[in-house]
Amino acid sequence: MPFSPLVWYSFLALINTTGRRKLRSLDNNIPHRSWQVLLLGGPSGVGKTSVSYRLAHHFGIGITEVDDFQVILERMTTPTEQPVLHYWHTHPEAGNQTAEEIVKHTIAVGQVMVPALEAVIANHIESRAPLVLEGDFILPILATSFSESLVKSQVRTLFLYEESEEQFRHNFLQREPEHGLQEKRAQVSWLYGQWLKQEAERLGALTVPARPWSDLFERILTALKL
Repeated sequence: MPFSPLVWYSFLALINTTGRRKLRSLDNNIPHRSWQVLLLGGPSGVGKTSVSYRLAHHFGIGITEVDDFQVILERMTTPTEQPVLHYWHTHPEAGNQTAEEIVKHTIAVGQVMVPALEAVIANHIESRAPLVLEGDFILPILATSFSESLVKSQVRTLFLYEESEEQFRHNFLQREPEHGLQEKRAQVSWLYGQWLKQEAERLGALTVPARPWSDLFERILTALKL
């Protein structure tokens, strides 16, 4: 179901400030980039947030997390208007679903978010306000959203992935030791990450393994030059 005109008006007003978390470099010699918007996707626990802030600092540009938009759109709509966005609140038992079912719903949320993210991307291209946009709900289909060659060249889409489910267990345990071993969450991230990787490769978006972590930043910079 599409968003109402009121939601879109408020949302478009909001995205004029999506680059508010700017991390400006003190060095005037900011590295060259050919793009205006970098979309950094991947499953929860793969390390997107950490590396995205480093990338934003490196290029001296703004950064925004897609989760913020998901929360805003959920708040500005009703379960009747956007049942997918409100699913977890209207179905408290959904946490007992299988990992495969949870992944399907995560993808559905991402699909609902596509037109909203397209608006954010278009806004930053038009205003020439460079941005790193990162989050779980970035889908590979966004790599094909802008067909004009000039616009398409200004958007780079890159997905991080882990080679094993075990690595996600380790990641969550290291990041949130108070929650113990999060077996199901790791399984969801692994399955979702594999789906994102396969879709990204099918649609021609960049994919980069998150390990080894020590040189991930450098490998991303290399991939963005291709």
